[in-house]
Amino acid sequence: MKSPFALRRVAGGLLSAATSSLVLAASAPALAASSYTLFESGQVRPLALSPSGNLLFALNTPDGRLEVFRVHHGALVHRSSIPVGLDPVAVAARSDTEVWVVNHLSDSVSVVGLSPGGYVGRVERTLLVGDEPRDIVFAGPGRRRAFITAAHRGQNNPNDPELTTPGVGRADVWVFDANHLGSSLGGEPLAILTLFTDTPRALAATPDGARVYAAGFHSGNRSTVVTELLVPDGGAANGGSPGPMTNAFGDPAPEVSLIVKFDGAHWVDELGRTWDDTVRLSLPDKDVFAINAMANPPRPIAGPSGHFTGVGTILFNMVVNPVNGKVYVSNTDARNEQRFEGPGVFAGQSLRGHLHESRITVLRPGNAPPRVAPRHLNKHIDYSVCCAPTPNAESEASLAQPVDMAVTSDGATLYVAALGSSKVGVLGTAALESDTFVPDASDHIEVSGGGPSGLALDEARGQLFVLTRFDNSISIVDTATRTETAHVAMYSPEPPSVALGRRFLYDARTSSAHGDSSCASCHIFGDFDSLGWDLGNPDEPVTTNPGPFVGPLLNLFTQQPMPREFHPMKGPTTTQSLRGMANHGPMHWRGDRTGGNDAPTAQPDSGSFDERAAFMKFQAGFTDLLGRSGPIPAASMEAFADFILQVTYPPNPIRRLDNALTPDQQAGRDTFMSGNLDGTAICNGCHVLDPEGNPGVDKPGFFGANGNMTFDFQPQLIKTPHLRNMYQKVGMFGMAAPLFGILPGDNDHKGDQVRGFGFLHDGSFDTLFRFFRGMGFSPFTGFTNQFGTFPDNPNGLPDSPAGDAVRRQLESFLLAFDSNVAPIVGQQVTLAYGNQAAADPRIDLLIARADAGECDLVAKSHLTLQEIGFLHTGAGQFVADRMALPPIPDAVLRQIALATGRPLTYTCTPPGSGYRIGLDRDEDGFLDGDERSAGSDPADPADTP
Repeated sequence: MKSPFALRRVAGGLLSAATSSLVLAASAPALAASSYTLFESGQVRPLALSPSGNLLFALNTPDGRLEVFRVHHGALVHRSSIPVGLDPVAVAARSDTEVWVVNHLSDSVSVVGLSPGGYVGRVERTLLVGDEPRDIVFAGPGRRRAFITAAHRGQNNPNDPELTTPGVGRADVWVFDANHLGSSLGGEPLAILTLFTDTPRALAATPDGARVYAAGFHSGNRSTVVTELLVPDGGAANGGSPGPMTNAFGDPAPEVSLIVKFDGAHWVDELGRTWDDTVRLSLPDKDVFAINAMANPPRPIAGPSGHFTGVGTILFNMVVNPVNGKVYVSNTDARNEQRFEGPGVFAGQSLRGHLHESRITVLRPGNAPPRVAPRHLNKHIDYSVCCAPTPNAESEASLAQPVDMAVTSDGATLYVAALGSSKVGVLGTAALESDTFVPDASDHIEVSGGGPSGLALDEARGQLFVLTRFDNSISIVDTATRTETAHVAMYSPEPPSVALGRRFLYDARTSSAHGDSSCASCHIFGDFDSLGWDLGNPDEPVTTNPGPFVGPLLNLFTQQPMPREFHPMKGPTTTQSLRGMANHGPMHWRGDRTGGNDAPTAQPDSGSFDERAAFMKFQAGFTDLLGRSGPIPAASMEAFADFILQVTYPPNPIRRLDNALTPDQQAGRDTFMSGNLDGTAICNGCHVLDPEGNPGVDKPGFFGANGNMTFDFQPQLIKTPHLRNMYQKVGMFGMAAPLFGILPGDNDHKGDQVRGFGFLHDGSFDTLFRFFRGMGFSPFTGFTNQFGTFPDNPNGLPDSPAGDAVRRQLESFLLAFDSNVAPIVGQQVTLAYGNQAAADPRIDLLIARADAGECDLVAKSHLTLQEIGFLHTGAGQFVADRMALPPIPDAVLRQIALATGRPLTYTCTPPGSGYRIGLDRDEDGFLDGDERSAGSDPADPADTP
């Protein structure tokens, strides 16, 4: 083995060689491909001041960087830019020279070391945590413990996610001792605390660091759904649907399921009728948890004082009042127990213009009541009046989608970033707590750019820093005059279409009647809200369903053809994600947002298969649901479509990082692809899995849906759905069995659960395993075995051990279903002195997956106080971001990092992005290292050597 001195000579020779570089030639294909993949990760805590107040740390989420600024009165001076992980969403400063960054897509935390003054910085350590981490705070003894939220799953999580086990918490808090991170590759947590709620998000710590509060994200509101199979036919007169039973034109409505809500004693519908016998689970609605940060190890506080219920439906952020210790939780509360959208004769019970309320909920520690006090931020709105053109006085006084907050040191004033309003609310905490505050536009601070998502309060200089998500910039606000004094842009690699179209997802100010709701009210950060809604419209007519159709469209109960129509009273459906809609044709669960009625249907890009035409049909949502007085301008809708059709699904966290399937997953895939046991269609016959893309068409794969509609043993034709996000829907266990033979067995009450909506279009099936016991897969009384898919008892109930074993295998595969990017995308490792033995196998894994085409592999380090980047080009070679450097063999690059003592961080980035992330940040054709050497800015394409 070479000595360190010999390795330094090798490094010096490589770094000073003057050769004709092959960098651009080797990287040219990446230039032609799309360099940016849009995941639309929601920022949580994107700004932080250093303890001295002299430095501002800002997350450049689209560029995967930590930006460091020197703070002056009314100005920011950029000091350095440090590459971290993919989609960083939260930052916390432990000192002026140590900053921790939570990387949402990379499932990691970057520990960044800085020189005094922040002129130079680099990643010193990468911690590997659970899936999609979101927030971080320091607390505990000496505030040296880092608390990090992550989903209860992921390839870096050492614990079994127990995806098929009832009554399991789905939220984890990872705790690290910042002074003793351990010798293992990804760090050694002091504890991984599992909380009984769904995926977590926000954290807050008390000023003394003794207590940490952790909140669920999609925490729900004690609503669930009763399957249509248990709702009596014939309407309210027969104990069934509340009605009406026809639309305004007299067309009979289909029989549908029913949303019910727990009122503290019973499960009731909107008529107040009790449905306790049809619900086989409990929803305790534990929203916020208190953690003893001083305990060894840290642990949740036991008993009723350790959690808070009824805080809200979607919980965004938290902050602790430093004087009285009360906790403020920014949230929205959904009204999904109500039905219908649109104006007309049923407008009085419609959700139009009033689907959510934006709130700050005040939590009082201890047991003194009231422990939970929700405060509506928009009490000025008269929801009985709808819908005046915007802007108007009412809408201008509204605050929509409150996210980050900051409270003054005297505890008297709370600043609230209203993501959907392009402004910051200024609230007196005494009036907030007593619910005597009066919403007024004069208490708002207007900021440029739009989409304020992060706040950092600089009280010493009387200024507030606001990160504006829409344009990736920072506004500086004078807190005395409540005016913006400067707006500082950060470089963004997002294409202009993203920046232009993003605001139409979030902007409630111009999207809704009262200025308080937007598409993002339900489609949280472009995803879903984990709820079901009944957004039918009885005033609308029946329209034609143009298809395309697959399979026999014969109702097997009535033996009559299924109506090829869209009835406007569709019943409850769960909110669908806006991710990954490209190449999936018509939209909504039924495909009723379709261009198929506008033009002849032909694959791949016209008629029903035209995603742009389908998305344009959502114009109706602005008027019928958000209550806007008219559609948004056509150009705005076009921009919205350009943006939203780029949003993609993240990696599947259940699948192994090497993309191999477990034996059960492989067996399930075999069944999915070829398990035709009795002459019926295989799973892949409808749920088409085409990960390679449509042959001859430059589009992504189908991932379970190619745009077709089919009969799915439902009263209406349903579009065959994609299957990429099944793992996100785990947590509802307990479903009452219908009375006539299907879904037999296991009718017991399952106790406390974290979700009220599961699988199928209305969320009524609790588990995939239960779904596979349904009539479409199994023999049951009254029908022959022609409907069976699994090896069950002939003409009997689906309870054979052989059949259930196949069901479990298929369930295992669907939970690990292919997604738009491979599992390795985003994953990281930092090679440093002393961890080579542990790091080498993971580096080998990243290289192998890059060689397989699943990612681009980049590496980042430092050279003579400057960042240096590398891109893996195959055959064990890396090229550097300097023209003068020759390709470097993998083994030599590792040896250089160890010999020079400079940590080297590897990241698997989305295919096509490696050249930009590793070598040429602004894609101007000049490599980053050469630009730095020449004095030009590698983050400004107009500034070149």
